[in-house]
Amino acid sequence: MILEVAILYIKKGQSESFEKDFETAKAYVSSITGYITHSLRKCLEHDGKYLLLVEWEKLEDHTISFRQSEEYKIWKNLLHHYYDPFPVVEYYV
Repeated sequence: MILEVAILYIKKGQSESFEKDFETAKAYVSSITGYITHSLRKCLEHDGKYLLLVEWEKLEDHTISFRQSEEYKIWKNLLHHYYDPFPVVEYYV
């Protein structure tokens, strides 16, 4: 199992819209082969900061199967305009 970790910084005043769009977007990531589960956590200390954790069976399930899919294009269109700066993604075993 691989854990994908990303800290998301959402543009000021857009957290509510981001959360709504994430509810739609999560169906696309969860449809990918190798996806196990995910968790999105809102930071208590910093407005607009979130922790995204996604569990995958193997690294390539995220880096290839998801990132090269049509589902990723939809995810990207739904969510990427909220980030400032764009998140760094790291992987853990």
